[in-house]
Amino acid sequence: MRIAIGQLWQETNTLNLLPTTRADFEAFGIFEGTQLIDRFAETNELGGFIQTLRAWPEQPEIVGLMRFAAWPSGPVTSSMFTMLMDGMVDALERVGKIDAVLLALHGSMVAECEPDVEGHLLARIRQLIGPNIPLVATLDLHANVTQRMVDNADVLPLYHTAPHVDVMSTGKRGAKALRRLLDGARPVTAFRKIPMVVPAERANTQDPDSFSFGVRKTLESWERNPFVLSAGLATVQPWLDIPELGSAVLVTTTHDAPPGWAETSCANLAKEVWTHRRDYLPTLVDIADAVRAAHQQPDGLTVISDSADATTSGSTGDSTAVLSELVKYAWPRPALVTLVGPETVAEAKRLGVGSEATMTLGATRNPRDFRPLTLPVKIANIFDAKFILSGHLAEKLPIDMGRCAVLVHRGVHIVVTSRSGPHFAPQLFQTAGLAPFAAAVLIAKSPCGFRAAYAERARQIFVVKAPGCAPSDFWKQPFKRIPRPLWPWDELP
Repeated sequence: MRIAIGQLWQETNTLNLLPTTRADFEAFGIFEGTQLIDRFAETNELGGFIQTLRAWPEQPEIVGLMRFAAWPSGPVTSSMFTMLMDGMVDALERVGKIDAVLLALHGSMVAECEPDVEGHLLARIRQLIGPNIPLVATLDLHANVTQRMVDNADVLPLYHTAPHVDVMSTGKRGAKALRRLLDGARPVTAFRKIPMVVPAERANTQDPDSFSFGVRKTLESWERNPFVLSAGLATVQPWLDIPELGSAVLVTTTHDAPPGWAETSCANLAKEVWTHRRDYLPTLVDIADAVRAAHQQPDGLTVISDSADATTSGSTGDSTAVLSELVKYAWPRPALVTLVGPETVAEAKRLGVGSEATMTLGATRNPRDFRPLTLPVKIANIFDAKFILSGHLAEKLPIDMGRCAVLVHRGVHIVVTSRSGPHFAPQLFQTAGLAPFAAAVLIAKSPCGFRAAYAERARQIFVVKAPGCAPSDFWKQPFKRIPRPLWPWDELP
């Protein structure tokens, strides 16, 4: 038995005007064939696939296709879209006869020429392999699930968690569903698109007091039924100006499930999510109030979520909005904040560690939303941001954010990276020689996922209202291609 596996992963933010290019995919890693299997046997969905397939009694041959991954950013260029599609399909053609295809997708990738990249890919693969070879693809909880995706894949298992701490286990669930199909199960899928898009800040499935926690528990209980192949809720990446945008419920059972079970369960959950849509609306704090509260806190860690500039949400990472407030205070314990700024890193490297200079920071990638800030700083460190990320988004995922610098101004430690990446991760600060959990305040550029690392160790957490490509009030932005009516752009009964 031969099982082909591959990955296509990038979460697009169409409010970010910086295109995602080949260089972005090369920075995060393009792998093929046995290289893919060797490098990712213990990482994320691919690791879940590989470990589960290797545990099958008959030991199927695992055939590596392509692994294309880039950090969340703006739309993929048309030329890179062609390379991604042709690369994956050509790899599948080269490997010859296979018995099944297992893919790790995000579900919210948008190209300049194609608003539904994953749907396009699944359609091309289905056309190549025919109707009888099983095709299973895992998806992020923030996928924008389309009818084309549902029509061409047999099962689409989704993450159940936000923060995303079940990435590898979702891969294992995908491989388990594939096993059922190979054993003769015929899938029956119910799919309901919900005319709503919700902010990410309060979609915390790990908080027992949240509505999302109950949804996760429901989905997990459904999947314990022997006739359920997969059940998921996709609350969708909000910053996508595309047709078919909307949340979705997806339930796939075997053909011998109780009649109508999938449709009824899917419809009931969709109705419940719709009824609770306002539960997702966050309460945001003014930046000045959050920073003042952090400065007044005598001990412990304050975490401030700058969700509008969240690099995990595809924003540019070069906001100075919170930094501008931090520098109004002297900090007896470190205040930690990040910026994406390759030009700043290059200048710091030229000046050298220990040098003092007046530098202009921020707004190099997004001058539309941000303003540069000029400060006297001391260059405290130059380092390579290479580390292994585990927790939100990752299980043993190699990260390389390039050459980086630490600049210090009155106790504010500014970690400037050459490339985007997890600008919330404790490992980033630790690699910079800083102690994130001993800081007075830490700015996490993440709307919800940062809580996986800091919720249990922070004295207080604030989510602030700030400018950026990933605002929580996204419906106030100029969207032109979305379907209407759609909540919260429109009030619906």
